[in-house]
Amino acid sequence: MTTTAAAPTVRHLRQVLLWPLRLIAPHDGPFAREPWRALREPGTEPSPWREVIDEFDGAAGTFHERHYNEFVTFLPYVQRFLYGDGRAQRAAGGGSPMRVFRRGDVAAVRVAAWPGDEPLRLDIVHVDLYFFLDVDVVLLNLEVSAADLPLNVAQELLYRFGRGYPAGWDANGLPLHSLALVEWLGRDGQVLAASDARDREAFLLHVSEHRAPRISAHWAWLMRPLVSHHSAEPGLLRFRQIEYYRMPMMAYLALDEPRGLSRADLVRLGLVTGAGEADAALPYGEQHLSDFEARFCYDRFWHGGGAAPDTRYLCCGHALVVIGRADSTFFGCRDRGVLAQFRHQHFMLFLIAHFQKAALLMFSDRLSDALRRLDITRPDSIRQFKRAIRSCFEVFLRFTHRYWFHEISEQAQVRALFQMCVRHLEIDPLYEEVKQRIAEMNDYLDADSLRRQANTVVRLTVVTIFGLIGTVTTGFLGMNLLAEADAPLGRRLTIFAVTFVATMLLTAYTINKSKGLSDFLDALSDERMSFWTRMKIFAAIWRPGPRD
Repeated sequence: MTTTAAAPTVRHLRQVLLWPLRLIAPHDGPFAREPWRALREPGTEPSPWREVIDEFDGAAGTFHERHYNEFVTFLPYVQRFLYGDGRAQRAAGGGSPMRVFRRGDVAAVRVAAWPGDEPLRLDIVHVDLYFFLDVDVVLLNLEVSAADLPLNVAQELLYRFGRGYPAGWDANGLPLHSLALVEWLGRDGQVLAASDARDREAFLLHVSEHRAPRISAHWAWLMRPLVSHHSAEPGLLRFRQIEYYRMPMMAYLALDEPRGLSRADLVRLGLVTGAGEADAALPYGEQHLSDFEARFCYDRFWHGGGAAPDTRYLCCGHALVVIGRADSTFFGCRDRGVLAQFRHQHFMLFLIAHFQKAALLMFSDRLSDALRRLDITRPDSIRQFKRAIRSCFEVFLRFTHRYWFHEISEQAQVRALFQMCVRHLEIDPLYEEVKQRIAEMNDYLDADSLRRQANTVVRLTVVTIFGLIGTVTTGFLGMNLLAEADAPLGRRLTIFAVTFVATMLLTAYTINKSKGLSDFLDALSDERMSFWTRMKIFAAIWRPGPRD
């Protein structure tokens, strides 16, 4: 990563990646509603993920003031979603519907933007997986930190790190918009996994064969034992992409003079466009960026006073970036200051927004899958389609009442940032679209069920009417056509069997022709029809061909 002497220095950098994925979990068995239980199952390789039982358990040394501040930030219904009802109610189903798993074997990551650059080591703060009850979505959360980086290096890192796979390759075979080197490092400094973004043929072959992108090797390794849905590797839990290949990102930058940044630098940070040239030209046209400050900046603290002077928030939905003064004690405080808010309150609002969007895209994906598998010529396919739509409708109702919020906090800053995320991600229109699609599917199933019931009533009515003719005819004045009451038992049983079979065949034939017979009965009741028209309709009963 090249640097320039004039580049401002980022004294402290935090980057948080949040990767939403659709979870392909078994629809039967113990993992249907609680897929995270599969991580506890014994397998061929031990899972590195361990559940974070409860950071709010109140044990000595684990519950800090920053956790308390995070909790009281949110409204009560959001608190129940994020934290549940406490330890006493966990066993009775009162725990949080969100479960967190963490792995501790990865200590750092070594990265380089271009071949030949000196690698940069980033410390890994934590690596988490977020699961949700009843919703087939999993979110990978990775937080890294670094110190004393030139601004252009930090901009390139924010832009290139966090891509699930390369967007393409240049003429020299280098991956576009991605880091040239990514290596996960263990506690002893050993390389655990490395990126294979330069292996162009492997990515091309995978897309050609599966019509789905190939996840880079270092991300695939980090997700294990979860495996890509199109991978040949075995795994109880599988995932596939449902959003853009760039992972949503949060960033915290502490600088010596935040107000010394040019407008071009702020635009590049807010829209995450990477580093520019030394002459600081805007990354896009001036007309396109004319309302940048109004749309993407939260400037309540962008002034020289207050506990954290010159603090600015930049939000484009895909990214949430905060910049401030490195010499401000409150801005860098890990317990009460802006850094603590960034890692707790702001991370949670960012997670909620992107979880909601991912869940809605997952529902849309499930509807598409159900329609793709539907074959109207196969009754078993129709039954599976109905079950899939009913299940999606039920899960969507639970999602709406458990996870769907328009307001998450009464604190002005948190509320404003959440609304900025929601607006830029266009979550509300997406919710209405998915809700309408699911309602239309459910209405179709209800209408189809009513149609089938109506057809059944028509058939039963026709059979009853024509059966009534025979019943009245043979039962008139108790008349018996065959006086076999005193016949031997064997003869009576034979007559009963023959009559039973004939009646069954006649009833089945009447049901088979019930639609035509129903049309004939309608014609008989229509006084406007002539005799010959009615006879044509009667003759059409035995005419081959489909009927409406």
